[in-house]
Amino acid sequence: MSETVRLTVGQATVRFLAQQYTERDGVEHKFFEGCFGIFGHGNVAGLGQALLEAEVSDPGALVYRQARNEQGMVHASSAFARMRNRLSTMACTASIGPGATNMVTGAALATINRLPVLLLPGDIFATRVASPVLQELESPAGYDVSVNDVFRPVSRFFDRVWRPEQLPAALLGAMRVLTDPAETGAATVAIPQDVQAEAHDWPVELFQRRVWHVPRPVPEPAALARAVEIIRSAERPMVVAGGGVIYSEATDALREFCEATGIPVGESQAGKGSLPYDHPLALGAVGSTGTTAANRIAREADVVIGIGTRYSDFTTASRTAFQHPGVRFVNINITGLDGAKHAGVPVVADAREALVALTDALTGYDTGAEYRERASSLAAEWDRTVEAAYHLGHGPLPAQSEIIGAVNDVSRPRDVVICAAGSMPGDLHKLWRTRDPKGYHVEYGYSCMGYEIAGGLGAKMAALSADDDRDVYVMVGDGSYLMMAQELVTAVQEGIKIIVVLVQNHGFQSIGALSEEVGVERFGTKYRYRDAATGRLDGETLPVDLAANAASLGVQVLRASGVDEFRAALRQAREATGPFMVHIDTDPMVPAPDSESWWDVPVAEVAELDATRDARKTYDDHKTAQRPYL
Repeated sequence: MSETVRLTVGQATVRFLAQQYTERDGVEHKFFEGCFGIFGHGNVAGLGQALLEAEVSDPGALVYRQARNEQGMVHASSAFARMRNRLSTMACTASIGPGATNMVTGAALATINRLPVLLLPGDIFATRVASPVLQELESPAGYDVSVNDVFRPVSRFFDRVWRPEQLPAALLGAMRVLTDPAETGAATVAIPQDVQAEAHDWPVELFQRRVWHVPRPVPEPAALARAVEIIRSAERPMVVAGGGVIYSEATDALREFCEATGIPVGESQAGKGSLPYDHPLALGAVGSTGTTAANRIAREADVVIGIGTRYSDFTTASRTAFQHPGVRFVNINITGLDGAKHAGVPVVADAREALVALTDALTGYDTGAEYRERASSLAAEWDRTVEAAYHLGHGPLPAQSEIIGAVNDVSRPRDVVICAAGSMPGDLHKLWRTRDPKGYHVEYGYSCMGYEIAGGLGAKMAALSADDDRDVYVMVGDGSYLMMAQELVTAVQEGIKIIVVLVQNHGFQSIGALSEEVGVERFGTKYRYRDAATGRLDGETLPVDLAANAASLGVQVLRASGVDEFRAALRQAREATGPFMVHIDTDPMVPAPDSESWWDVPVAEVAELDATRDARKTYDDHKTAQRPYL
């Protein structure tokens, strides 16, 4: 009979998580480097008690991190996992009811971005002895339904532990998904509040050190041969580098592939940093928020080699980016889903392994000096455009491009810029000069307002735990700041330095610009008083002081007026020891340089407004360029 140990379900969960490791390329990583938690009646006596007991009896095994918002702690965990190339992450526990459902947005973000995060929400009583309990949603469809069922469509793995005996299978199932690069995303294990506190005799082997090997699948020979045949036939090929290049640590392999073949590289949001911005074959961002260099090459490309990209609508400019009449796709991806997109030739493999194999198989192939020179010339032309955007000299309020330029100039090559929503991600994608594979961290799979500060916290925590001194610059607009700034308090509490650049433009200005494009005249996008005379939100600007708000949370704050003051404030922020904010007002009406691209946002087909009718004509013209890529 095997040896057992008597623990509650909560205690067993914490002890199990503390013993999970990943290994890739012979290097082991502690998988859960901590557990964020906000406690309520649904988890305080179970997982809460277990985390306390672990902190007292086995310090460092699974460090508890206090959060302020359940969605925020999931975002922080996702950012942590992204910085660690998905080899480590955090767990998150919340109470039953609103605490649990507050994590749903974070779960969706993690799953869409293929980032591993473990969620441990409390749940209703398994015994149902007191149903309906506080915060329980009663469903006439069945008594086993709870609000936690909303996690099912946004999680890559979901299970509910009705009895202690089910816990090992649930935890092992979650780990299988979390450590699989093709399957990873949010894993949710819901544990009823009474079960969390219930004791059980567990086999001791459940708590032994367990190392999960993260594979690097090699290309199937026939698939590789098909890809090589297509690439060798190409006269004007290009690479679209996605997040898979970064996560698989394939940037060196990509550089060697490009230098050997002369194939230039455009980057998705997640793939930005795959090549340094000044590499001769780096075209920069591609798609709706891309550079003119990448988009001009894309329009002429006869073969597109997608590496670790899921081909979002921004990357393909809503399927208008690649206009060669006979364009073909070769898709290198860890997942079959992405490998088969655009009727491409799929090479289902690890990005690094596939690039090494392709480089070897394409020996002797070269696009030629003329094509290399054209790519480099277009990239240099765009870099001159960036330089001009960085130093517009616009006044009295600076343009957003000048703010980006100042941060890029003051930051060090290995520092990290973080953003997620609004106009800033698009401007960063085309304008930020990325110098390090982990230096660009824009969440654009879900483009979730409120991710920025929580994500900055998680990214900096990942750097600190790796003894990495890189600074993290959080670029956030006033709209996203108002969505979720609570984790500033966590940063203050933990003494974690993030540099928050708060761009104040008094509204949802990104949607304001889009609103004009679709003929809706910036309706509902400005932060204004309701005018008593008109009955509309077109009065004076609201007197909101977000710098004062941040200061009230314990953050060091500097207000900058103009670019020169802003640069000086950034240099002061570099010397800070805790969370720091630089607040600056900007002019939202100055657009970034044009990408010569498009994004499909439908316009009202009939309307009384002239602006809407004009926008519809433009929209219909763009639709003619849209292609099925069949």
